[in-house]
Amino acid sequence: MWKRIKFYAVSAVIIALAVAALYYRFFPQREAVVRRVVDAPAILQQVQQLAELVTVKYSIQKVVGLKEEKVPFGSESVLLMVQATVLGGIDLASIRAEDISVSDSNRVTIKLPPPMIMHVFINDQDTKVWDREKTWWTPWVGFNPELEQKARVDALESIQVAAQDMGILSNAQQNAETTIRGFLQTVGIESISFEPSRTAH
Repeated sequence: MWKRIKFYAVSAVIIALAVAALYYRFFPQREAVVRRVVDAPAILQQVQQLAELVTVKYSIQKVVGLKEEKVPFGSESVLLMVQATVLGGIDLASIRAEDISVSDSNRVTIKLPPPMIMHVFINDQDTKVWDREKTWWTPWVGFNPELEQKARVDALESIQVAAQDMGILSNAQQNAETTIRGFLQTVGIESISFEPSRTAH
């Protein structure tokens, strides 16, 4: 009788050990995984902290001329060596929550507004009159004191076009994406992609 009880007890222990081994073999213990949950409003708030993101600064030197016809005849001309600064970037304040999408795997996609020329201004100290003259046969006609200022105003548009031809908008786009990606990664968002915004805000 005692031998039979001992046999059953040993058998039960062996079976329990076998079941435990099989359980840990096919159902290994897993460590708890903590996932960061992100949502569009939170990301929007973080991105808009950057406000008006000026990402590129170009320094442009350009020669600009302006000629003014006199009445009844004759002309006056001015030639300026203009030194200007152009700032390009993206206005992040115009981004809305619907421009940000978050997938189930916490992949963030942001629709960015198009890059633009944010500011163009002439550096007055480095801008000089290169040449100024009027037709010699009209000595009684004085120089127009406003002609130089008109030339400066005309220079702003041509400088903006020159900056665009030099690629300031594409550089602003690339730099903005790099800045935003780096900023969001510091708060724990790793997967970030960008798309152009299809609608004007």
